[in-house]
Amino acid sequence: MEKERSIEAVETFNKKFNCAQSVLSVFSSELNISKSDCFRIATPFGSGVAFRQEMCGAVTGALMAIGLKYGMDENDSTEQKSYTYDLTTHFISEFRKKHGSICCKDLLDGIDMSTPEGYAKVRELNIFRTHCAEYVRSAVLIGEKILLRK
Repeated sequence: MEKERSIEAVETFNKKFNCAQSVLSVFSSELNISKSDCFRIATPFGSGVAFRQEMCGAVTGALMAIGLKYGMDENDSTEQKSYTYDLTTHFISEFRKKHGSICCKDLLDGIDMSTPEGYAKVRELNIFRTHCAEYVRSAVLIGEKILLRK
């Protein structure tokens, strides 16, 4: 039996991968891309883009998956881009409704983990496990509704 995607994503996150990698990688088979490529593509986007704490990495991982499945290619009309933007807006709205923000720093209770002190505080409070794992899970569950529709 195939493991539930959200569980697989959290397990991946709890290993050595960041939030963006963990979310994008669980959609690899539907996107016809290897997990390895997903891990490499999403590497810069963890921790709100390389500890900048801007857009949540779990959100960017899901948005990359949406783009890979529905994004506009050179032979597509601009309606495809509009459709992808609509799906993106829907994803962001659902994530924001559930968690209040898509900003990594806001989601981590305002702690600035770009500083050594802030990063130490995040680790001390176990925020990666108590907060980020839930954002990974949510991003996958919301993303599944968009990516697996017929």
